[in-house]
Amino acid sequence: MKNTTLKKVTSGIGKFFAVLLTTVALVLIFLLGVCFILIHGPSNAAKNQFVCALQETSAMGWVANIYLSKEEISEIVESNLMMEVADGTVSDTELVNIDPNDKVSEDIPEIQVLDITGDTYKGKMIIVKDPSRVFVGTIPEFFEGTGQVVKEICDRYDAVAGINGGEFVDMGSYSYSAMPVGAVISQGELLMGSLNTTYNITGFTEDNILVVGKMTAQEAIDMGIRDCVHTEHTTGPFLLIDGEPLTVPDTTTYGGGKNPRTAIGQTADGSVLLLVVDGRQAESIGATFKDMTYIMMEYGAVNASCMDGGTSTQMVYEGEVINKPYSPTGPRRCPTSFIVQ
Repeated sequence: MKNTTLKKVTSGIGKFFAVLLTTVALVLIFLLGVCFILIHGPSNAAKNQFVCALQETSAMGWVANIYLSKEEISEIVESNLMMEVADGTVSDTELVNIDPNDKVSEDIPEIQVLDITGDTYKGKMIIVKDPSRVFVGTIPEFFEGTGQVVKEICDRYDAVAGINGGEFVDMGSYSYSAMPVGAVISQGELLMGSLNTTYNITGFTEDNILVVGKMTAQEAIDMGIRDCVHTEHTTGPFLLIDGEPLTVPDTTTYGGGKNPRTAIGQTADGSVLLLVVDGRQAESIGATFKDMTYIMMEYGAVNASCMDGGTSTQMVYEGEVINKPYSPTGPRRCPTSFIVQ
């Protein structure tokens, strides 16, 4: 009797795993078929967007290698990059005029939280009237280990709001999310970076004007940058400089794939725009860098840059994550954040 029962249980378990493996195999075959159609189908735009979206992820970039050579992938990615500015290009601080007598009113509150929607994305924008309230928050120390989610960084400074900041060391399946890439200045102190190395700087001067441009850490200090981070051109490009959008070389392409994105900008009156767009979800596929540029232009940005995106994209307001980060394990940990006190 015991042997019969054991055989039935063993048989049942075997059938369960057989069905499970068959289902997984069928789903995998279906997904690979969809990928094949997107890459080798009639739509060149769909191919470009799909390949760029894959290449911007840490875990799924290898999928494109099944169908295309490294040379083909590189050509697609390069043709979809935003324009890269020359060394020494720095935004004009005189285009932003902050009126100290411009008081907050019922019509223009100190902080606004807005819903952002587009054809393929949903997101959030926080508009901060007083730019002096925005600065770079960091984890307690940088090291080759795990950083913190934006909410934890906000809690550390007792901040009202925040978005994820600059780039960090990413090694695919494992990342040193407590180790920034490039220069980091927080509240007037250079915490990371070489004085004589050129970085893609996004940050605020002591006069609370957002500056974007390619400069050394020493040049940033000399021009009075009080808070800044760095993002590589391919990860978090400049979007607007002096009111002019930085487009992709070929106008038929889109500026990256559709993915979760984070950006920061400033209007001519000094208001700071903090923007996140959700992605890789049914209700929000994501945005391209061009999409982010258009959103910033719509809200009057003079200068704007993207920050690290993907699973890093997160926005906190009054102690809560108000966007929908794409990550099965929760928002990604990072070393820096633009926060609002």
